Amino acid sequence: MPPLTSLPVEFVGSFPDPLHQLVPALPEIAFLGRSNVGKSSLINALVGRRIAKTSGTPGKTTFLNVFRFPSFYLIDLPGYGYARASLAERRRLRRLVDGVVRGRAGLAGVVWLLDIRHPPSKDDIAMGEMLEAWGRQAIVAFTKADKLSRARRLAAERARLEELGPAVVDAVATSSATGTGLPELTGRIERLIGSAR
Repeated sequence: MPPLTSLPVEFVGSFPDPLHQLVPALPEIAFLGRSNVGKSSLINALVGRRIAKTSGTPGKTTFLNVFRFPSFYLIDLPGYGYARASLAERRRLRRLVDGVVRGRAGLAGVVWLLDIRHPPSKDDIAMGEMLEAWGRQAIVAFTKADKLSRARRLAAERARLEELGPAVVDAVATSSATGTGLPELTGRIERLIGSAR
C-alpha cells in the first residue's frame, strides 16, 4: 500500500449507530483513545491533510466519523473519559465505542492512542481489557513523543508497555508535530488490512 498521504480519501458520513453498515464492504481500521490524546492531529498527520476536526477543547468527536480510502475505511471514534461531559453523554459515547469494538464484523483492527508521558488511566486499562476480551488486533500508538527527549521517550515507552501488560504486543511512538513513527504506523495498518482480506 502506498503512503496514506498519496491516496484519495473521502468523507463517508457521521453515524450515531455503531453497527451502521458501510457499502461496499472493506476492512475497517478504528482510531480510539482518551479525549485530548491527540487523535485528530495524528490522523491528519498520517494522511497528510486535514480530514479530522481538531480543537483545543476535548470531546468534539461525538459520532462515528467514517473516511473511505481505496482499500479500507478509517473510523474516527469519540474520545473516552471526558470528565466534563454529562454522565448521560459519557455513557452514550462509551456505548458507541463499545459497540464498534464488540460488534463490527468488518473491523480489521484498532489503532489505540495513549499519551506516552502518562501512565494508563482507569479508562485506558478498561479499554485494553475489552480489546483483549474481544480478540481485537490493536496497534498502540504512543502520542506526543516529541514532548520528551530521546532518552526519556525510550524510558517512558518501556514503562508504558510494562504498565499495559502482556496484552500489548505492537506499539510505536509517534508525533503528529514531527512525523516521528508515522511510516512505521502506516506499515502496521497495512498489515492489519492485509490480514483481513
